Amino acid sequence: MRKSSSDEIIRIPGDFYALRCFAANQRIHMEEIIRKLLDKGNELLNQPYRKIEFTGVTEANELLNDLANHSHAFVLACIMDRQIKAEKAWLIPHEIRRLFGSFEFGKLKELSRQKIRDYFRDNKLHRFINQMADNFYYAIQDIEQKYNGFAANIWANSPRSATIVRRFLQFRGVGVKIATMAANILARDFKIPMADKYCIDISPDVQVKRVFLRLGLISQNSTNEELIYSARELNPDYPGIFDFSAWEIGRKWCRPTHAKCNDCYLRRHCPKIMI
Repeated sequence: MRKSSSDEIIRIPGDFYALRCFAANQRIHMEEIIRKLLDKGNELLNQPYRKIEFTGVTEANELLNDLANHSHAFVLACIMDRQIKAEKAWLIPHEIRRLFGSFEFGKLKELSRQKIRDYFRDNKLHRFINQMADNFYYAIQDIEQKYNGFAANIWANSPRSATIVRRFLQFRGVGVKIATMAANILARDFKIPMADKYCIDISPDVQVKRVFLRLGLISQNSTNEELIYSARELNPDYPGIFDFSAWEIGRKWCRPTHAKCNDCYLRRHCPKIMI
């Protein structure tokens, strides 16, 4: 016990050393969590391109992976990925091809807005039928008018990451989540050259947000902006490097209920388990 200058008695707890050790231990665990997430992200980034499994349908995956001839399929699928299961959203280009008989851009741009609405309605392609059908239609018009009918011009000639994100944001119905997700897939999975990765943010996905919260990287009731700036703070050169790692943990193990903590590779360091 000691006294302050005002003679107020200040009591130092007997377990003060233990508290300091606990804080130091927590810091070590946090550093290890960040390191493992970065290692996983860099592993995915640095591995050679291999066909991406967007859906459980081989023909759909082949279409989405064919950036050389059908880059518009990838762009349209990104735009469809909204408030439904990702696997269903990414099937939509394949379903349109099956219904229309072609997905060649020269043919696709002949589809009327009403015809696309009919496809969406009659085949229940999306939760938001008319809205997403219109987004699909207007995206085709934008690709034709802005990118000479070749969607790969969006990311041609190694542009800055901000340019790619901005171009995706110009599509009707696309927000920050989809725009950054699209840029991230192009950089991480398709190995598309970019001048930098500064503006590829982490996507404010429900899975990602839950994992960041449970790992102690964001606060309770945090906003999407806090999630984004947390990732920027942790890895400013490429904030989106955490995106797939966190999403995978949330999808496979860190479920809202009945989490499979023992199967997660962060189990030894996760504060949720250690409490």
